[in-house]
Amino acid sequence: MDRSELMNLLNQMTIEEKTAQLMQLATPFYKGAKEAGEITGPLEELDINEDHVRNSGSVLGASGAENIRNIQKTYLAESRLGIPLLFMSDIVHGYKTIFPVPLAIGCSWDMQLAEESARIAAREAAVSGIHVTFAPMVDLVRDPRWGRVMESSGEDPHLNSEFARAFVKGFQGDDLGSDLERVAACVKHFAAYGAVEAGRDYNYVDLSERELRETYLPAYKAALDEGCEMVMTAFNTVDGIPASGNKRLMKELLRDEWGFNGVVISDWGAIKELIPHGVAEDEREAAYKSIMAGVDIEMMTTTYVHHLSSLVRDGVVSEEIIDEAVLRILELKHKLGLFENPFRGADPTLEKEVVLCENHRLTARKLAQKSSVLLKNENVLPLQKSQRVSLIGPFAESDDLLGPWSWLGSGEDAILLKEGLLSKISPNQLQIAKGCGVESGTKEELAYAIEAAKNSDVLLLALGERSDMSGEAGCRADIRLPQVQLELIARLKELNKPIVVVLFNGRPLDLHGIIEEADAVLEAWYPGTEGGAAIADLLYGDANPSGRLSMSFPYSVGQVPVYYNHFNTGRPKGAPDAQVRYVSQYLDIPNEPLFPFGYGLSYASFSYHNASLSTTKMTEELEVRVTVKNTGVEGEEVVQLYVRDIAGDVVRPMKELKDFKKILLRRGEEKEVSFTLSEEQLRYHHSDLSFESDPGAFVAYVGSNSRDVIELPFQLVK
Repeated sequence: MDRSELMNLLNQMTIEEKTAQLMQLATPFYKGAKEAGEITGPLEELDINEDHVRNSGSVLGASGAENIRNIQKTYLAESRLGIPLLFMSDIVHGYKTIFPVPLAIGCSWDMQLAEESARIAAREAAVSGIHVTFAPMVDLVRDPRWGRVMESSGEDPHLNSEFARAFVKGFQGDDLGSDLERVAACVKHFAAYGAVEAGRDYNYVDLSERELRETYLPAYKAALDEGCEMVMTAFNTVDGIPASGNKRLMKELLRDEWGFNGVVISDWGAIKELIPHGVAEDEREAAYKSIMAGVDIEMMTTTYVHHLSSLVRDGVVSEEIIDEAVLRILELKHKLGLFENPFRGADPTLEKEVVLCENHRLTARKLAQKSSVLLKNENVLPLQKSQRVSLIGPFAESDDLLGPWSWLGSGEDAILLKEGLLSKISPNQLQIAKGCGVESGTKEELAYAIEAAKNSDVLLLALGERSDMSGEAGCRADIRLPQVQLELIARLKELNKPIVVVLFNGRPLDLHGIIEEADAVLEAWYPGTEGGAAIADLLYGDANPSGRLSMSFPYSVGQVPVYYNHFNTGRPKGAPDAQVRYVSQYLDIPNEPLFPFGYGLSYASFSYHNASLSTTKMTEELEVRVTVKNTGVEGEEVVQLYVRDIAGDVVRPMKELKDFKKILLRRGEEKEVSFTLSEEQLRYHHSDLSFESDPGAFVAYVGSNSRDVIELPFQLVK
């Protein structure tokens, strides 16, 4: 089917059939679905009738090859024009084989593994009948109070852009039409959802356009440059206008300036939310503003089907605008091959072979190893297999290892931490005590844990947040661990035994009460299906920690947002001529985060020397070189290159990540690492939004994280 045939199909559609194509409904609306039911209760409030469902364009949240085939078959049997349904779902960090949460994947700094995780997620989803995933989420994040930081890869525009490309490539491959084990990707949330005020979900965003373009937009653009097929709108406002009705953002920037001609979908209910936002009086106005902004699909509200037809008949909206939206949807269905094969990759037999297969689990285990970050180690890790271990804490035997947006993932399929440890040591070397729950505990639980700990050589504490304490609507003002867990570690500290803490959480935490008491801290995040096995590998040295933070850990919640690529002030703390008091500082805590962007320890130790530039007078490009030596066991190091523009048209960040390389070094091995830094990498958005570089003084920094670097000054000459 070519474009002329799609146009012919479009011309046969009534205005009611067209507007129904722009509606996305959840699975229970559809005949043939295993969860189908009468349209009652909250669903009845949408005022949906059978004609609406019969002509609708896409389905939200269906799963299972047989189930989706049944829905599609039943739907097509009643469809006048035989237009197949699109099936979309949130396959964020795995379908059934669950990988670490995206923030953890960001800490791997490993694009190949990130791409492979998306490829596996796509494969499992595709054979189960799904066509589109609502991923990747590339919102840049700086405030750990926001629950959805777990969905992002971190606080840096360059690193986020690299991950955006990797995820899109993994999900979509090279040819969606012929590769039936791939799915279309939908980048979200456009735009700047990570900048919500006070770290509170669905909240207001207020950014200058320069900051929007400089910091928040690059990762979305990278995903689209990689060929991402869809864009999801954000819940937040941008410059005072909700994204789902923001013509400047969706039409003028996304479509006209960037040239995106794919499908734009609202987030759940976001079009109707223009009313409480205060930019639409009623559903009719909300529908008008969203369609005029270029939003093609309305997810789970019905302003389009109820009002677009009358808006066209009244001459308020041109039918050509409706046609453009419908055509984009038809073109995506065509690209996926649905007109020729409406069941696409849905294969119940292959589904049983592919989903949660051993090879997929092995990749999940490897990525969980690479995503964990060793934050502290005072010569207690790796553990010795001869040691007696007490495993204590709410996550000692918990299967809550998958994290938010694991959707079809099951704790029953997960390798628990206890099981991982028992694959390394014998049962008589391991004692297990809960000690407390995540937020509450009893005196009896604490007493039992203390008694168990007395007979052990090392105490392994499995602490953290429940998965529902982060993710969407999981915002928290207090980002310390709950008090009962802090009391547990304080009491166990009195035994004067080595303490190793493994953290399970979806955000950077305020670690006071943990970091001072523990001899070692391993940030495992929500590690996924193979989490327990991967953590045991790391604890016993069968794998070497190589994760590096992609988001700073605050010293205190009072600092947030705290991030490495901040601006300087006119009175910076620590300047040579600075006064003691009248500088930009807190009186009670440091300015700096507890752990900076790029930070992470290893069982290896790396030294940096012989750092140099190919020239100190750069015209088009220069080489940055540094020799890295491993003085410990074999391990991986992430060598990071940062740049600072000393004086610009507008203030510039203190450091900006420009490149990085992950290298493997054997014991005693050293390697020269080189980066090519180009003039293009020094460009930025000026006050007039022009994008160019300025001649003058710069500093290149090379090192193991954003704090511990070697400085190399140079000049850009034009």
